[in-house]
Amino acid sequence: MDLFVNHLKENSQGIKEKALLLGFDACGISKANYLQDDASRLKKWLDTGMSGEMHYMSNHFEKRSNPQKLVEGAKSVISVLLNYYPGEKQKKSEAPLISKYAYGEDYHFVMKRMLKDLMAYIGENLGSVNGRAFVDSAPVLERAWAVRAGLGWIGKNGMLISKEHGSFVFLGELVIDMELEYDKPELKDYCGTCTRCIDACPTGAILPERVVDGSNCISYFTIEKKGDIPAKMKGHFNNCLFGCDICQDVCPWNRKLKPNDIPEFNPDPEWLDMSAEDWANFSEKDFNRIFRDSSLKRTKYIGLMRNLKFLQKDF
Repeated sequence: MDLFVNHLKENSQGIKEKALLLGFDACGISKANYLQDDASRLKKWLDTGMSGEMHYMSNHFEKRSNPQKLVEGAKSVISVLLNYYPGEKQKKSEAPLISKYAYGEDYHFVMKRMLKDLMAYIGENLGSVNGRAFVDSAPVLERAWAVRAGLGWIGKNGMLISKEHGSFVFLGELVIDMELEYDKPELKDYCGTCTRCIDACPTGAILPERVVDGSNCISYFTIEKKGDIPAKMKGHFNNCLFGCDICQDVCPWNRKLKPNDIPEFNPDPEWLDMSAEDWANFSEKDFNRIFRDSSLKRTKYIGLMRNLKFLQKDF
């Protein structure tokens, strides 16, 4: 029995060490159990209409809380964390703001490549394994798994917060059919009595009990919302063109962050230097050239111009 336990421990340690070597900033492992409490919270959130037009959030509901619906015989969920905090910011103070997560190459592609390398390591060094890699594009409750893996806690703004890396982090998972040693997170809340994120949200989207009204969030309006942005939101976007970092920028846990060291996340210097006037004259050709590999592709040029028009009164 001791040999088996040691074997699991060695395998888990090897996975974590390899994850760091690949460039991830943290890695934790949890047992692939059904997330009953999280499923209940998600259902309540959906039932209150807080997902807005994000109808995909209600699709494949069982898969979101049960990893064995995603991978047959799933036993372990390997969670990873990747810092995306940029070393350089937009240069012109009056320029419309792009969320930091979209500064470089689309993180889905970057992390998927890294996770596939980690899966390859497991198969080549630890034995036969079946599994799948997930990066925010499938029915997986990523923050819940990250908490169970000991990577952080859920802040009052609904974001995962790490003591070492703050909240400007991407999350990803490998769900595999291999048994491993599982982390025992302390599950402590380090937000305390702080309400800076709640107080700073211009649209009042951050509610009590770590609930975020997605249908009232700037990121929702500038990325997910189709058609016109409601007129009542005029003057409440704080110059955010794509996404929003306000609740993270004011978080004390993000005071002393180190810039990421992932080359693919380096922003194109051309758009960092763009002024409000440059954005006003931004063409579709420019968009396709500068943001060809960016997350901004999600809203497309037409969506970005809709957002820009909505902000123009503030320029």
